[in-house]
Amino acid sequence: MIERYSRPQMANIWELNKKFSYYLDVELAVVKAQVELGNFSQDIYDEIKKTAKFDIKRIDEIEKITRHDVIAFLENVNENVDRKYSPYIHKGLTSSDVIDTAFALQIKDASKIINEDLDKLIFAVKNLAYKHKNTVCLGRSHGIGAEVITFGFKLLNLLDMLQRAQKRFNQALDDVLVGQISGPCGTYSNINPIVEEKTCEILGLRSAKISTQVIARDRHASYIQAIALIGAVIENFSIEIRHLQRFEVAEVEEGFSNGQKGSSAMPHKKNPIASENLSGLARVLRSNTICAMENIALWHERDISHSSVERIIFPDSTILIDYMLNRFLNVIENLVIKEKNMIKNAHKYGGIIYSQSCLLKLLEHNYTREEAYKIVQKEALDAFSNDGDFKENMKKHLSDDEISDCFNQEKYLKNIDVIFKRFE
Repeated sequence: MIERYSRPQMANIWELNKKFSYYLDVELAVVKAQVELGNFSQDIYDEIKKTAKFDIKRIDEIEKITRHDVIAFLENVNENVDRKYSPYIHKGLTSSDVIDTAFALQIKDASKIINEDLDKLIFAVKNLAYKHKNTVCLGRSHGIGAEVITFGFKLLNLLDMLQRAQKRFNQALDDVLVGQISGPCGTYSNINPIVEEKTCEILGLRSAKISTQVIARDRHASYIQAIALIGAVIENFSIEIRHLQRFEVAEVEEGFSNGQKGSSAMPHKKNPIASENLSGLARVLRSNTICAMENIALWHERDISHSSVERIIFPDSTILIDYMLNRFLNVIENLVIKEKNMIKNAHKYGGIIYSQSCLLKLLEHNYTREEAYKIVQKEALDAFSNDGDFKENMKKHLSDDEISDCFNQEKYLKNIDVIFKRFE
């Protein structure tokens, strides 16, 4: 089993050099918008685009003096642009116009990767579900055997959750893909609102309906929550795998590669390490939602308490969910399904999981529900407590034909096709 995650694309989005390239994209888009609106001449944009550049080391040198990263960035850019063109850069803007609009671009690019991951995972889960549409296994409630289901049915529940998680994610993404070019306090005091609309159009964003000096952080909190919910869905089935791989259950296993070892002391061990890892990482994603929620409450029209938090939780959450989706895909694609053990577990104690069918059959013999329940419970618990045979026990109360009908698993699974058709 080869671990799938090796791509640097997601991490690159959050690197410092890439962040400043997004800043430059925003500044250039504002100038281009001014040109398209007839406020600047084309040669201004052409010259700025040709010469505007930055150097991380130089920005760092300037920031040691200015103690302000956007000013340091702008000073460095202007060092490379002819003096007569530099006044057109950042004209009428405030720092957060650049920061928050560039932030939306980072989120947009990160989300494209996440959606690609989700598409691959959803495709794999759906294929596996249809492959095991009729693979009979034991359904459990409270961890105890309940009735027969199929493993494909179990996977359809995962598929449904993943599809909802992706829908929620894209709803949150749509809400956060907004930009602002509105100046200090967001009142467009030194820039026309039309410039904002045109700039956002150029960048593939929407204009925020209103902003202060920052875009309101409830949008970003919703986005981080949507990521955490994807993680929670992954965790949900990771726990399922961990339970089903337990020694006494042994219905599924994570793929186990040649040369892999499960324990330094016990050579027999094959552990669900990827699923355990995913369960743990989902906790990190959830913890980041608390920080994102705390970021909503800012002082007046702006403070920067959210900024330091976002520099941690957005790279961490997006990189982490990218990793988790890829690792979980690897688990799904290499999952070992032990069909014989599934059947064996479903038939334990002479099929006590068919107790409801026996209860309903006894009602046809004019027993009250309470009387029928008492009979079936007594015979089922006898089989369970004494490692007996529930089916044999029930022969004292039902005919052979009735027994065959009660213990017919096809009756329990007769509507599986109906459920699967909902996912076509």
